[in-house]
Amino acid sequence: MRASQTPIVPPDRALRRLGILAWVSVATSLFLIFFVARPADVTMGGQLQRIFYFHVPAAWAAYLAFAIVFLGSVAYLRTGARRWDLLAHSAAEIGVVFTTLVLITGPIWARPVWGTWWQWDARLTASLVMWLTYIGYLLLRGLSTDPSRTGRLAAVAGIIGFVNVPIVHFAVQWWETLHPSGPTPADMEQSSGLGSPELMAFFVSLVAFTLLFAWLMTARIRLGRLNDQLDRIELAT
Repeated sequence: MRASQTPIVPPDRALRRLGILAWVSVATSLFLIFFVARPADVTMGGQLQRIFYFHVPAAWAAYLAFAIVFLGSVAYLRTGARRWDLLAHSAAEIGVVFTTLVLITGPIWARPVWGTWWQWDARLTASLVMWLTYIGYLLLRGLSTDPSRTGRLAAVAGIIGFVNVPIVHFAVQWWETLHPSGPTPADMEQSSGLGSPELMAFFVSLVAFTLLFAWLMTARIRLGRLNDQLDRIELAT
């Protein structure tokens, strides 16, 4: 088969297998979170602290998504290839979903621990700015009817918006915040206050959220390619 005739949409079978792997990982992480990991002490929210196993992996998935937006945007400005624009757009949509989950789970956990739903500290404020930035990115893509111009403007926004991602991550080291820093590679148990069962649940949850992100983004890219094919067919008829 000639290169120009190669289907641009991956087969359903690969996507289905990735989806099965993702949801099996999610089910495994749920078992570990609720039946293996021990509850925290009252000062950390007790049973409610289990939100941690969703909150942090969701933040990781958002970072990953916005890093892909950045790389896809750079590649699109350099090459003008539609595949990079679609990659960046798809990752931005999924990243906003995971950031929304972060902003929902965070206040639920914070209320019994901090005594308030929200604090305007560095990490929380930067996270809200990150969410608003990529909401703006998606709105920008819907304002123009010229795909090429929209892609270039969105690529610039995606590159500039990524500047805030390291600020969100390192805010707890750079400024004084209420937000805990979380596990560090140097000493996982000491830095996080978690035991081995809790760390196992945490890392399995990280893997599960990563696979879930990969499945969602692959599905979104596939939908985008199908939509592009439909547009070409409509133009040709």
